[in-house]
Amino acid sequence: MTRTITWLLFAAGIALTARAADPSALWHIVHDRCVPDAQMHQNPAPCAAVNLAGGFVVLKDITGNTQYLVIPTTRVSGIEDKAILAPGAPNYFADAWDARSYVDRSAGHDLPRDGITLAINSIYGRTQDQLHIHVDCIRRDVRDSLEQYQSQIGTRWGAFPVPLAGHKYRAMRIVQPEPGSINPFRLLAEDVTQAQMGTHTLVLAGATFDGKPGFILLDGEAALATGDRGSGEELQDHDCGLAR
Repeated sequence: MTRTITWLLFAAGIALTARAADPSALWHIVHDRCVPDAQMHQNPAPCAAVNLAGGFVVLKDITGNTQYLVIPTTRVSGIEDKAILAPGAPNYFADAWDARSYVDRSAGHDLPRDGITLAINSIYGRTQDQLHIHVDCIRRDVRDSLEQYQSQIGTRWGAFPVPLAGHKYRAMRIVQPEPGSINPFRLLAEDVTQAQMGTHTLVLAGATFDGKPGFILLDGEAALATGDRGSGEELQDHDCGLAR
């Protein structure tokens, strides 16, 4: 177990320290290490899990105690990649929601539904050119804002009433327990052009509406002139204060 944890930290460390120099660092970890180890040795290391049938891996990020990444096993650049909208494409957000159990495990207990977020950054808010969804705890102030203005979130895109982490977002409510039948990438693509996809960031936050489990889907757009790089990850708390 100790050896596995060491490998997880080592691999994530490579991803983080090499990001500035190598935007394919995550891809090399997945393609060159995790997948071959799973195929040849039935061991996902240095990843936490490898799902060959589903086409994704789960990797512990070295930042924070509870942050995990869900990464495709095929070459997919990011939110702007047409492959994520192709017929039959995997719903990576559904896979990421299932991976919240790793966050719970690292936190030491099951977190409430509204304590978990899934985030993918825009092309300006990321350093890696391999799609990865951040799975981690929500910031306490962001959770409080989502709860306070929940009644103003409709089933279609609408401006969220107040900034989150200092930036503007749109919001949409989704009333269903699992994201299996909804794909946030497609919901965004129905409202923006393919050329605009890359400037957007998406965050899926667990929620409950009148006792019914669901999600709040947030969409932000990079605005470099104002310092907004379109990084929905900013709504997450990699120290997971909620766990304490």
